[in-house]
Amino acid sequence: MFRAAASVVMLLGFYVVALIQLAAVLAFVVWAAMEHHAAVGLKLGLPLLLAVGATVVGLWRAVRTRPEPMHGLVVTPQGAPELWQTVHALAAEVGTRTPDEIRLVPEVNAAVSEDTKLLGLIGGRRRLYLGMPLVQALSVDQLRSVVAHELGHYSGRHTRLGAVAYRGRLAIGGTISRIGRWNPVGMVFRGYARLYLLVDNAASRRQELDADRASVRVAGPEVAMSALRELPVIDAAWDFYFGRYVASGWEAGYAPDDFFGGFGQLFAARGEELAELRDQEPEEHKSRWDTHPSTAERTAVMRTAPQPAHPVDGRPATALLPSVQAAGTALQSEVLDVGDRKVLPWPQFTAAAATARLQVTADRLFRSLGRLTGTPDPGLAALFDLVAAGRLGELAEEFFPDAGRDEAAARFAGLMDMLFVLAAIRSGTAFWRHSWSGPVRLTDAAGAELDFEEIAKLAVSPDTLEEARARLGEHGVRVEAAGIIERKATAKGSDVIAAMANLKVDGAHTDLVLLDRGFLFVPGPKSTDNGKQRLQELLSSAPVEQLATRYRFVPFEEVRATTVTKRTPAKAELHLHDGTEVALEERWTGEQLGESRDTLLQVLDRLGGKPTA
Repeated sequence: MFRAAASVVMLLGFYVVALIQLAAVLAFVVWAAMEHHAAVGLKLGLPLLLAVGATVVGLWRAVRTRPEPMHGLVVTPQGAPELWQTVHALAAEVGTRTPDEIRLVPEVNAAVSEDTKLLGLIGGRRRLYLGMPLVQALSVDQLRSVVAHELGHYSGRHTRLGAVAYRGRLAIGGTISRIGRWNPVGMVFRGYARLYLLVDNAASRRQELDADRASVRVAGPEVAMSALRELPVIDAAWDFYFGRYVASGWEAGYAPDDFFGGFGQLFAARGEELAELRDQEPEEHKSRWDTHPSTAERTAVMRTAPQPAHPVDGRPATALLPSVQAAGTALQSEVLDVGDRKVLPWPQFTAAAATARLQVTADRLFRSLGRLTGTPDPGLAALFDLVAAGRLGELAEEFFPDAGRDEAAARFAGLMDMLFVLAAIRSGTAFWRHSWSGPVRLTDAAGAELDFEEIAKLAVSPDTLEEARARLGEHGVRVEAAGIIERKATAKGSDVIAAMANLKVDGAHTDLVLLDRGFLFVPGPKSTDNGKQRLQELLSSAPVEQLATRYRFVPFEEVRATTVTKRTPAKAELHLHDGTEVALEERWTGEQLGESRDTLLQVLDRLGGKPTA
């Protein structure tokens, strides 16, 4: 309750500050008009009046905006009676009414919300959100603890004015985003915004400790602390699962047929690794800007709470659902938009993803091979011709710029090994074996593991190339099976690592989005105002892969070398393989997201002299 009340007071104070500044600006305009000229006063005061007017826009939008419910699968009492009975009993123990709705959500999180009216004076529909990964990984006791914590927010009336706190953050954030970087009025508003967040976050931390006490009353301190310690373990497992098992296949145009079921199987199969994570002390450095207390502070509060006796239920939390597989499949249909991706069972999905990763790297090599030799259809066969001619070092030095040609050719064996794996897969003599407990394995049809490392070492020298070719033939590997698919580098699968507004590129006003695979140049306006906002709107308008098709995209692999002539502000030239020169010049009035300038200089330094793979 304190948090929301404080939010109301602080929000009102924000507009009091706006009114004071409005009065000051009007006085300044009148003074300037009387002392100089009316046009001078208006010219000087208009930017300040616009900044103050931004508060009105921010307030209007905030008042009209309601927090949207989290997207998930609604679980009915008929569909999961034991889950609903458990939540109902917990609500009675905590001293609050049962939520009107339970939703499974695709996050490592649990939360509650309430639709209220008249600034929270009238309660409304309540929703309890349960992350599917939590249900799959926690015990019933631990899930009871987590749910009791969330219901404690209801009994503490934390959700009644939660929408007010939400609107307060929205209004202040919206106002700040509309004030130009160099507008002096913005300094006062930004200072007040920091004060608002300090007060609101401090209240949020107190609410979390109150909810923890409710959790201990219901589940006991040991279970409550074990659930709290388990959350970062589940979070790490979820990130590992998505990054190692899902992401590459998803980017390549595939989707698993049982997304959430896969996580459950991985969590069960990686017990030893997860146990090591549980033994690690959490590295937390909480500050006054955090919305949650540290784990150490929370466990200290739990230890001092009363320790009521309660029945132990160590069953997996999935026991509360009639069928966790059916729930996972239904949730997948509800929240995942697979688009035109091909849906595959996990073994086939893993195999398709692994092969797609190989092809991306192979295409990168083959594009360079085609550029070097002029071969219109470069592939492994053309690479063998290059080796036979004793020219592998010319290609290899592009990928190993710190080595001479002979050493680079020898080190190319690792990349050659990868190409042999691709050729074996494409030849139908090698297969990927899916595993939840370890990495994917390459085997033959009988299940025996395959290794082409020694053959690859033979293939990088003209003297032993024919021996390598013969040994590949013994394995049924067709050299011509590995060829190029993506002849032009794209931004597919790229991530944004930096963004800068108001540069000049070849003399034209340009915004730069730096991807982990190349430079994206977007035509910009002459005005240097609202550069950050323009970049944020650009990045939220479409995936970077689509943006790279609309605007000029220069992949790193097309950069032969770079020359940095000035570092502050940055000034450099990109020298492309086709002989083109691209001039980049940062302006003093430019804006950036985060530390983008430092990132740009690091990339230019890395590309300097010789490009890397």
